[in-house]
Amino acid sequence: MKTTSMKKLLVAMTAAATLGTAGTSYAEDPIRIGGIYILSGSASTYGEFAQKGIDLAVSEINASGGILGRQVEMIYEDSQGKASVAIQAARKLVYSENADALVGLDSSGVAQGMVPTMPELQKPLIITHAATPDVTGKLCNPFTYRISVNVAQNMKAAALVAAETDATNWTTIGPDYAFGHQSWEFFGNYLKEIKPDVNLMSETNFPRFGAEDFTPFIDRVMNSDAEGVLISVWGGDLVNFIRQANTRGFFDKDMEVMFTVGAATEVLSALGEEMPEGVHLSTRYWYDAYDNEVNDRFVKAYVDAYGTAPSYNAEGAYAAIYAYKQAMEAAGTTEGSAVAAALSGMSMDAPNGKVTFRAGDHQAMVSPNWGVSGPMDSELGIRSLTNLQIFDGEKVARTIEETGCKL
Repeated sequence: MKTTSMKKLLVAMTAAATLGTAGTSYAEDPIRIGGIYILSGSASTYGEFAQKGIDLAVSEINASGGILGRQVEMIYEDSQGKASVAIQAARKLVYSENADALVGLDSSGVAQGMVPTMPELQKPLIITHAATPDVTGKLCNPFTYRISVNVAQNMKAAALVAAETDATNWTTIGPDYAFGHQSWEFFGNYLKEIKPDVNLMSETNFPRFGAEDFTPFIDRVMNSDAEGVLISVWGGDLVNFIRQANTRGFFDKDMEVMFTVGAATEVLSALGEEMPEGVHLSTRYWYDAYDNEVNDRFVKAYVDAYGTAPSYNAEGAYAAIYAYKQAMEAAGTTEGSAVAAALSGMSMDAPNGKVTFRAGDHQAMVSPNWGVSGPMDSELGIRSLTNLQIFDGEKVARTIEETGCKL
C-alpha cells in the first residue's frame, strides 16, 4: 500500500496467525518496527534490498510464533537521503505510528543528523547500512546501535589490502560528504601506518552525491601520476561511474583500483559484465563467504524468494530484525530503554557469523570482505569474487578510546 507521503505499510500477519493457534494468543497488538531507508532516487535499490531482507526475517519470525507471542509489523518511510526528512520520519513512526523500534539509514550524512535525536525518542535504532564512524563514536548514545561494518573497520581492511600492492601514489574518488571524505581519511592514515613510504596525493576528487557526469574526475585521475585509487562512490552513482569509466578506458590504465562497496550485489546485478574483471571490490557481507547454518538458511531462503543473491544491505537488515527478537525476548518487554539495554554487549548468530554489539560504543564486531572481481556467475548474473579475504571484525576495529564514544 502506498500513500502520497511515500510511506509503505507492510502488515506481515496472515489470517491464520491473527486467529492464533492452540495455546498461543495473538490478540495483542503487533510489535511495530519502523524502517527508514532511501526508497526513491539513484540509491533506492539499497532501500529495496533492505526491505527484502527485513520482509524475509519478519515472515520467518511470524511463522514461528512472533516475538513475545506477538506478530511483527513493519512500517517503512523514505528518507530521500536527507537528514531532515529522516528525522521527521522517525518522529512520525514513534509518535504517530507507535513504533517500538527503528532500523535503517543508508546515508552517513543522514545518520549524523538523525542519531542525536534518538534519546528524545527513547526508542532503539539499529543502523544497517550507513557507515560513518561518528554514530558509534562522538555521536554515540544509549539508543543507537550499528550491525554493519563502519568506515574505520573497512578502511583498515582496505589499507591492509593496498599495502600488499606495488602502488605508491594514491588518490581517491568519493562522494562529497561524510562517507567519501572519511573513507579517504581513514584509508590514508591506516595505509601510512602500515607503509610509510606511500604518497597520499593532494589531488583528490569528490563529486557531489547524485552527480550524473563523472568524466571530469575520471579524466583527472587518468591524467595524474596515480598508481592506486580508492573509489567510495556507491549505489546508482557507482553504476554510472563504472559505465562512464569503461568508455574512457579507465580500467586499461596500470592502476590498482579499489571500490569500497563495489561488491554490493545491487551494483553487480545492475552492471553484469560491465563490472570490470580484476579490480579490488569490498562488501560488508558476501553471500558465499560464510560456512554456517544461519547463512546457509538465509541464502537459500533469499534466493528462493527473490531469485538473486542477497546483498550486504539485505543481510544487515535481516540480521537486525533477529537482533530485536533476541533483545526483546531477553528483556521480556518491548519498552525502548529495556530493549536498548539488552542489545548492549549482546552476541547473536547472524549470516556473517557471531556478531557482538560492543558495550562501549554499540558498534557490531563484524567482518569486512575484500576480494578481486572474477568471472561471471552465469546462474546469478553477477561477477564472482576471487582472492576473498574475510577480516576479523575486532582486529580492524578502533579501540573505544579511539572512537570518542562516551556512554
